Amino acid sequence: MRTLAIDIETYSSEPLTKTGVHVYAESEDFEILLFGYAWDDEPAQVIDLAQGERIPQALVEALFDPQVIKTAFNAAFERTCLAAHFRRELPAEQWSCTAVLARELGLPGSLAAVGTVLKLSEEKQKLKAGAALIRYFSLPCKATKTNGHRTRNLPAHDPDRWALYIDYNRQDVETERAVRKVLQRFPIVETEQPLWVLDQRINDRGVRVDVAFAGNALSIDAYTKDRLLDEAKALTGLANPKSTAQLKGWIEDVSGIEVESLRKDKIADVREAADSKKVNDMLDLRASLAKTSTEKYNAMMRTACRDRRIRGLTLFYGAGRTGRWAGRLVQMQNLPQNKMPDRDLDIARQLVADGSGEILELLYDDVTGTLSQLIRTAFIPAPGHRFIVADFSAIEARIIAWLASEKWRLEVFDTHGRIYEASAEQMFNLPPGSVTRGDPMRQRGKIAELALGFGGSVGALRAMGALNMGLTEPELRPLVNTWRAANRAITRFWWATDDAARKTITTKVKTDLPFGLRFRQQGPLLRLRLPSGRELSYVKPAIINDQITYEGTLQASGAWGRIESYGPKLVENIVQATARDCLAVAITRLEASGLPVVFHVHDEVICEVPEGRSSAAEVAAIMGGAIDWAKGLPLKADAYECDYYKKD
Repeated sequence: MRTLAIDIETYSSEPLTKTGVHVYAESEDFEILLFGYAWDDEPAQVIDLAQGERIPQALVEALFDPQVIKTAFNAAFERTCLAAHFRRELPAEQWSCTAVLARELGLPGSLAAVGTVLKLSEEKQKLKAGAALIRYFSLPCKATKTNGHRTRNLPAHDPDRWALYIDYNRQDVETERAVRKVLQRFPIVETEQPLWVLDQRINDRGVRVDVAFAGNALSIDAYTKDRLLDEAKALTGLANPKSTAQLKGWIEDVSGIEVESLRKDKIADVREAADSKKVNDMLDLRASLAKTSTEKYNAMMRTACRDRRIRGLTLFYGAGRTGRWAGRLVQMQNLPQNKMPDRDLDIARQLVADGSGEILELLYDDVTGTLSQLIRTAFIPAPGHRFIVADFSAIEARIIAWLASEKWRLEVFDTHGRIYEASAEQMFNLPPGSVTRGDPMRQRGKIAELALGFGGSVGALRAMGALNMGLTEPELRPLVNTWRAANRAITRFWWATDDAARKTITTKVKTDLPFGLRFRQQGPLLRLRLPSGRELSYVKPAIINDQITYEGTLQASGAWGRIESYGPKLVENIVQATARDCLAVAITRLEASGLPVVFHVHDEVICEVPEGRSSAAEVAAIMGGAIDWAKGLPLKADAYECDYYKKD
């Protein structure tokens, strides 16, 4: 089977990073400028479509030939753009994405960065002038007197620069191929390619969005914030009450206190110290004015295709440490929750759909907060369909109990499943069933479960808000100790994992743990096999100052650097990666059962199902079904039906 490496340069007036590739390629002025390609090990070539060259018929046929594997770095871009160019679907089954392969091996997500990390020779890396060339030819330009008021640069406007762009395109093909050849020395488990293909189908399918509803929400939000700003100006007399410096000065003048900070975590202290109704009213106004969650309505408007469906919401293997999907465009992973009762949610949604902002304001005190809670409801099924939403119940808590063989926790999940209550009972030696919802002890169990499962200590409890939930500083350390004492198998699992990683790093010898977990060294990679057979990769591991370290993308800066880790953190990777693999099995089964997934968020899937077909019970049963490689894992899923997306 032959391999065809591809890289294209394109033009569209739509901003790719804001709209996504599907809207970008739908633009009427979208076009492919350069088509770079290389067969197998043959020299790379470039077809200059912008200046009238045509793709040879034999090459066109190869693009649709299932016997030819097409490869690209971020193949979803090339595949989608070429499908738009030819007005014909290019099946994902015929493609392979080198960017996915890089991320699966713990490498950066950009071609240039991967080339640098792999230390490819200079001629095999991307030309450094590439970003400037893309800005010049592939993006609209600002009309000026100097450029004759044009809004786009064509090859004729700078032939020398265009020649350099052709070289850049050719070099991209060479770089992708060189990267792919290096990475193919480290094979990925066979199930990942079919899963990527399925991911592409889900992203191509997309989910319908109520564009009119989103537009009304934006109009109501703008009107409400204008009115709130006027109220704030009248209350304070400030020219710009949103200015932190001006507002701090006003609070000091009104209340006579010194305001060090107006950060969210300091507002309660300011309110208490000021002891002023005017200050409280202004801080309430400031909180409403500062809400930015409604920006997601703008994202929906930007990213909806002509058929009102948003495509490309998830990035396959977006989280390099675990392989979990990452959110794109509307960022579904951090949607505000809807906490109002269903009846109120229905009424509020209908008022926004009708554009009845004044009535909404009469019925709901916090309009901006209400609009925030309604964001999920902008996603709707196609006519004649409804959503069936299903999610795993306490998936990470179940997985860590299973992997560590923490028997009392497994018994909880095999029976009633109320882990917060059971955790409090276990920690404080209380009778089974004595802790119920609303009991202060349940809150302690909950905060401990959320903060301490992966080696967290006092700092994790603080970060989780323990001090705002009724706990005091002196109670934090005993709570940590009590949780660890109640979960001895889990704490042993942390340090067994730490020891196993250290042993393999220092001796290069394979080290096994229960449930098929295994550390092994493969060249510059520390590979960690999961129960599913998939492997996580840690680049250039080393013990430095008695600390486990490896190279990776630093979360704070996005730069490539050395990252520290230890047993509990590695266990967190294992648990989250296993949860991802459980979700992958569930999505695969749902699709095979004719229950199309339109998007998924964390451990939740949203299926768009015709009326009268299937049920929430069936979807929950499929999702929570036993998995061959996870014998004994007490999986459970809950599901519900809805006419628009919401949290049940």
